[in-house]
Amino acid sequence: MDYLSIFSKFGVNLNNTDLYLLALTHPSCNSEQNTKHQDYERLEFVGDSVIGFVSADIIYRVHSEMDQGLMSKLRSYLVCSKSLANYSRKYNFYQYIRIGHSITQEQLYKSDKILEDVFEALMGALYLDQGIDVAYRVIKEILYEDVLNTGIDDIVDSKTRLQEEIQSEYREAVKYVLIGESGPAHDRTFEVEVLFNGIVLGKGKGKSKKAAEEAAAKDALSKRSI
Repeated sequence: MDYLSIFSKFGVNLNNTDLYLLALTHPSCNSEQNTKHQDYERLEFVGDSVIGFVSADIIYRVHSEMDQGLMSKLRSYLVCSKSLANYSRKYNFYQYIRIGHSITQEQLYKSDKILEDVFEALMGALYLDQGIDVAYRVIKEILYEDVLNTGIDDIVDSKTRLQEEIQSEYREAVKYVLIGESGPAHDRTFEVEVLFNGIVLGKGKGKSKKAAEEAAAKDALSKRSI
């Protein structure tokens, strides 16, 4: 694959092509080529900061309903290792990565860590080569749909949300009570109620007590919003 066309889908023509080649070079190549630091790690450092800045700016502009804490959680959710690795897969960046013989193509494709690192390194190279305006535009194009479509329910579990809502009005905490179990020992189903001051706020079932508590909290939140 010709890495020179890696950003052509975004309308970007590369200037310093060596930067991108470096961004696509895994450290495993160093031992085989008897080189040192001729890989993506330094560019990854730069790219991490650029992605953090751009994602924060987009989130701030799109989600005016979110406070600082929720915006931080959303940014962490959107730029976590798995998310960035999936962008590398989605835009076929993985096809251009140079690896040593100790890593197979199958291992490369399955490695969230490597694909995350390369995504960050490529964004670092893009920033250094094209400037912040182009880097911003490309990262925004990649992230924007996910920023737009990711809400509070995706980034905060229902138990946390319910507790925060209750404690914004009262000092007491909610209580989860196991009210039933069913099914064989290897496939149990648990039923839980969530109570506040003796009042049942919601009920839920799950294959574990934790899952049942989460379902009960979600049920309680849905009733509070009615």
